[in-house]
Amino acid sequence: MTEFMNIAASLLTIAFGLFGFIAPRYTAEALDLKPTASTMGLSEMRASVGGLFVAMGLAALWLGEPLAYAMIGFAFAGAALGRVVSLIFDAPPLRKLAVFGGIEAALALWLIAANI
Repeated sequence: MTEFMNIAASLLTIAFGLFGFIAPRYTAEALDLKPTASTMGLSEMRASVGGLFVAMGLAALWLGEPLAYAMIGFAFAGAALGRVVSLIFDAPPLRKLAVFGGIEAALALWLIAANI
């Protein structure tokens, strides 16, 4: 069961990353981000929201080690923590924060608890 869930979580991580990697404009719109006169924002979406998550998911699948899956969990834990800080300071749209933060928190909890 743990192996199946780890693989599923890694594939989900890759899928999320592919949105930022392949469709940065769509991803930026979904995250309420606006492009400026520069295309640097699209580059950042492809890198930090896209390629980073694709590489993490692929690396965990390739390595197949519990610690690799746990590290994805720690990355999602950091993202969920960022959502909590944003909730305190930024007053973001609660529905989006709950959906994105809930997914990140659930993945973090599973990947860390099951693999440490």
